[in-house]
Amino acid sequence: MKKFVDPKMFGLPPSTKLNQVGTNQFAILIQRKSRIIMKDGHTILTKASKIKAHIPNAHVTLQTSAPVCSKTKIFLEENDIRVQAC
Repeated sequence: MKKFVDPKMFGLPPSTKLNQVGTNQFAILIQRKSRIIMKDGHTILTKASKIKAHIPNAHVTLQTSAPVCSKTKIFLEENDIRVQAC
């Protein structure tokens, strides 16, 4: 079950691509060629916390086609955000 969700429902910027993967499972989709660095990791964490504020037991995943910095990947996984390649 993959369907796009309106990010405005969670107070996120309209440019955010958000998929609902399953029940209480959401994926933030980032498709770009440049590397995802720690600054991006902090913005992803704030987006995930806004989703979890609306749905307390939500699981958030980052799906990206870009390479992810190793420190950023560890940072996101420590904050319960899985990183997947798409």
